[in-house]
Amino acid sequence: MLRRKIARHGLILVATALLGGFLSAAMVRLAPGFDTDEAALDPHLNSQSIQALRQARTEQHNIFRFYLHSLRLALHGDLGTSISLKQPVGALFQDRFPLTLRLVSLGLLMGWAAVMALVFTTALLRVTAYDLFAIFLTGLLICVPAAVLALLSVLWNIPGALAIALIIFPRDYRYARNLVNKAYSLPHIVTARAKGLSELRILFWHVVPSTGPQLLALAGVSVSLAIGAAIPVEALCGLAGIGQLAWQAALARDLPLLMNITVLVTLVTLLANSSADVIGHVWRGQQA
Repeated sequence: MLRRKIARHGLILVATALLGGFLSAAMVRLAPGFDTDEAALDPHLNSQSIQALRQARTEQHNIFRFYLHSLRLALHGDLGTSISLKQPVGALFQDRFPLTLRLVSLGLLMGWAAVMALVFTTALLRVTAYDLFAIFLTGLLICVPAAVLALLSVLWNIPGALAIALIIFPRDYRYARNLVNKAYSLPHIVTARAKGLSELRILFWHVVPSTGPQLLALAGVSVSLAIGAAIPVEALCGLAGIGQLAWQAALARDLPLLMNITVLVTLVTLLANSSADVIGHVWRGQQA
């Protein structure tokens, strides 16, 4: 049963990544101004250089042929060459992915540490004023756009990982709080409270096991949120990661680079979601 579930997730992951790569390439190709290259406006370029730039765009006009050709190259380990940066896409990923991985991982760690600390203290204290303060704080942070938090991190010299944590924290807290509050209404937890068990024991012996799979699923979803938050944070903070690379590729309409970034982000996101789902499945099986 578990092997079948893992195999199904693997097939979904591959199919979604391939479809995501094609859709991203199609959207860039059909976007207005695709054939226009800012580099061609450089007065220092001669006619041969301008013709070479136009020829590079011409090869991408047939999106189906371009995508199939890119897949064949990828099967041999070649992800193509960035049009705007004139470098192999694989080398760009190798240089920039570690920074984004570290940034996103630290952001998720700090964000979820804050979420769990606030959710658990709210559940243990059960003080209305404290709960209202937590709701007000998270509601205030949700209203602040990610780009504004990135700008504030630059102005106040705040680490980029903390900016990502502030972006994902309020959204995850709302869902986690609702899950925990719903768990407290379950019959066996109501019975445990009626028997006089301590709040600490009820939380960690009954509430956490009941909400564990759902919290894991929420953590998997928050990975995509953190990756999305890394784009404005890296672009505005001048951090040379995948997020900044995606921003530069979008501005330059760099089709090979954008397509590979989409596939990479899709794979990472789906892998996180699938891992959370499989672990949650095993968790529920142990409780049964």
